[in-house]
Amino acid sequence: MSELRLQVKKLFDGGAFVEDKVLTLSGGKLVAIDNDSARADIRLDGLLVPGFVDLQVNGGGGVLFNANPTFEGVKTMLAAHAKFGTTAMLPTVITDKVEVMAQAAETVACLLKEGEPGLIGIHFEGPHLSAAKKGAHSQGFIREISPAEWQIYQRKDLGQIIVTLAPEAVAVEDIRTLVALGIKVCLGHSNADYQCVKQALLAGADGFTHLYNAMSPLQGREPGMVGAALFHDEASCGIIADGFHLDDVCGQLALKVKPQDKVFLVTDAMQHVGCEQKEFNFFDRKITLTDGKLTSTTGELAGSALDMATAVKNAHLKMLLPLERALQMASLNPASYINQGQLGRIRVGAAADFVELTEDFKVLSTWIAGHRIFTA
Repeated sequence: MSELRLQVKKLFDGGAFVEDKVLTLSGGKLVAIDNDSARADIRLDGLLVPGFVDLQVNGGGGVLFNANPTFEGVKTMLAAHAKFGTTAMLPTVITDKVEVMAQAAETVACLLKEGEPGLIGIHFEGPHLSAAKKGAHSQGFIREISPAEWQIYQRKDLGQIIVTLAPEAVAVEDIRTLVALGIKVCLGHSNADYQCVKQALLAGADGFTHLYNAMSPLQGREPGMVGAALFHDEASCGIIADGFHLDDVCGQLALKVKPQDKVFLVTDAMQHVGCEQKEFNFFDRKITLTDGKLTSTTGELAGSALDMATAVKNAHLKMLLPLERALQMASLNPASYINQGQLGRIRVGAAADFVELTEDFKVLSTWIAGHRIFTA
């Protein structure tokens, strides 16, 4: 098996910054780290960090997964986000017909079987949500779990599955069943009170989708879903650090309250990422990008135009996090949430998934399984 040796000026290994190392890559993994630069094949002068892991990606490169649940659609999304450092992602199906969910699942299963680089599973955001907190989701598709959805959730060939649901819309027994199937159950798009959320957590739900957004707020006499997310240390939270979905102080509050490994960055990206077009169709509406903000014709925030490199930059410069923590939130923390121990670190035995960054967070190169798939 051939080897490739990278001479790295500076790297972040997932825990600390290290300088002047040589990484030996083979078989898609990092097999050695040493100081012998004499035999290096490639020199990387940027900051090398673990590849970004994005657990909520609706689209990219002009493609919305719901509208293009195909081989070409997923490959386009993967390529678009790789330009911004994402090396592992979950294409996300927004609330839709079960036929769309099934086609998306079949596409992901086939691509995983083929070993598609960067694809690690699928996220179903809905359709078992609260109409009161639907956000940009289509109310006409919101529904209870039916036998048709169970057929999808019971598949064993989809990699890691995340299902975002509203606990008031799904029986506790069904949450237990989803968890028993190996699915990560995230709570979101919900108007549930604290006790309802607590029961879902006791049943095995252990995540919250885009904290603060489309969920019952924290109030003095009712903690709501936001309060539950902040209070329960065992649960993880995704946040959208685009400057529109949450105030920087709210992000800082979550990071002050939650354990360090329990908050991760997501993009919730729509098809605008990696694409010059500003307006796209979204079911019976249009989504328009204006000054970095995505809104639908009915006025709601409708996903984001955020990429992971910019999310890290915002977490560091706007939320004032140490750079190492911002990087962990984009790699180690989401990887840990879905039990992907081979991701999120630069260490011997881990996947050779890296991002090379400039000082101002521009991506110089992206590596997946030891192959450089993007160069600026």
